[in-house]
Amino acid sequence: MALHAYCGASARPFLLSRSYLHHKNIRVIVSSSVVSIVTGPKALVKEDKVKLGGSDLKITKLGIGAWSWGDTSYWNNFEWDDRKLKSAKAAFDASLDSDITFFDTAEVYGSRYSLGAINSETLLGRFIKERKEKDPEEEIIIATKFAALPWRLGRKSVITALKDSLSRLGLSSVELYQIHWPGLWGNEGYIDGLGDAVEQGLVKAVGVSNYNEKRLRDAYKQLSKRGIPLASNQVNYSLIYRVPEENGVKATCDELGITLIAYSPIAQGALTGKYTPENPPTGPRGRIYTPEFFTQLQPLLNRIKDIGQNYNKTPTQVALNWLVAQDNVVPIPGAKNAEQAKEFSGALGWRLTDQEIAELRSLASETKSVIGFPVEKL
Repeated sequence: MALHAYCGASARPFLLSRSYLHHKNIRVIVSSSVVSIVTGPKALVKEDKVKLGGSDLKITKLGIGAWSWGDTSYWNNFEWDDRKLKSAKAAFDASLDSDITFFDTAEVYGSRYSLGAINSETLLGRFIKERKEKDPEEEIIIATKFAALPWRLGRKSVITALKDSLSRLGLSSVELYQIHWPGLWGNEGYIDGLGDAVEQGLVKAVGVSNYNEKRLRDAYKQLSKRGIPLASNQVNYSLIYRVPEENGVKATCDELGITLIAYSPIAQGALTGKYTPENPPTGPRGRIYTPEFFTQLQPLLNRIKDIGQNYNKTPTQVALNWLVAQDNVVPIPGAKNAEQAKEFSGALGWRLTDQEIAELRSLASETKSVIGFPVEKL
């Protein structure tokens, strides 16, 4: 792509190449016969919204995952303090300031069920309240999830859990409510509960998470009988964990018009370039992403870095852009602080070339997937 632009009183043309536009964070808007050039990172993300599945809900092409907020069982090195609380709040504010308005949480994040310090929904509710006090009209889109715990039976349990979530969030409704994982039994009842939540006006859209192809089709069909779209399926998906492409989940989402929400889109930090064989992650992630794994991953990380330099982008932004480029995919990286949230916003407003997308997939295929919720077996 190249653009002839005109500048100054002489209106002499000059050529803007695609690489120049990407490098300078310039977005070109064509409307009728008018070509506008808009600069700056915030201008890049304003237009980046997509319809969530067959619902009427529109969300940003990238959201923020709040799994780590309040958690001590997997994140935060088993401790939660005031400093980490302030960092999470800064991540929330920085996301909104960067025009990322979609936040994903769950009733089990940071709760007693996950040995957490404070419920993620409770924290998010506080952040929303403080933000709304400054600007009551600001758009903030919330998704949360129902935990399919073994003792929860039938459709009423979904509504009960949802109302508890709303209480923690301090909201009368949320935009998206999801079943966190398939239950051991009673999945038909859970799906009925999602439908009830829509009809009672407690949610705008409903989805599932960690559902395989068969369960996905069944849920879609069951909700369709009530005229309610299944808006999303949230699964583990990244450049180095492409199981949704292999087990039919991605193809089914595309076929049925269900948005695939990708959690762990930067493989819990493995694709950021932060970690090396000499400096692997600590805590539980260190037992998954080992020095041997990072040795295997190095050729891919090196190429991601090289490509990023061509666009003036970080490895994190390249890895997230690769997912967005798959179409019908909304990644939700977890942000622990403002710096991470700002970096994530830089993944939008530009696109890798088809050749780069294919090259990264080919390199990634040489790396063995090491983590993922086994949705293909559920």
